[in-house]
Amino acid sequence: MSGLLELSAPLPGGGAQPLSDYRGKVLLIVNTASRCGFTPQYEGLEALQRRFGARGFQVLAFPCNQFGRQEPGDAAEIATFCTTKYDVTFPVFAKVEVNGAGADPVFRHLKKAAPGALGTEAVKWNFTKFLVDREGRVVARFAPSTAPEKLAGDIERLL
Repeated sequence: MSGLLELSAPLPGGGAQPLSDYRGKVLLIVNTASRCGFTPQYEGLEALQRRFGARGFQVLAFPCNQFGRQEPGDAAEIATFCTTKYDVTFPVFAKVEVNGAGADPVFRHLKKAAPGALGTEAVKWNFTKFLVDREGRVVARFAPSTAPEKLAGDIERLL
């Protein structure tokens, strides 16, 4: 399996962003949705970005419509929602699948590197979070119910 930083993330307007652009940064990669009970976590994710961004931390959001069809919008609608409702400054990539045969390679890698409860790889719901160190190693996986502010200590240790 290739390393995470050898992969690319799909951009909303087409094309892809090499994750190698984030080499040397601590990453928090999250599958997101605009119409989920956990959607207010965008606020906490942005707070982490603002608190730690200058020290080499980056949130990367990947909208996903696989859970209860809670991300039905197109790229423009998602971007508008994120910036107007939550003043998001971190990258929001193109909508992806995180499970199944069509799962994006980024999430295939994350799930294999950090399985969930009882060793299951599937992402269970929106706002599952993966913490990645500066070398691109996945060091932790957090449940959707884990509030972003609870990750501050883990992020701090990696910075």
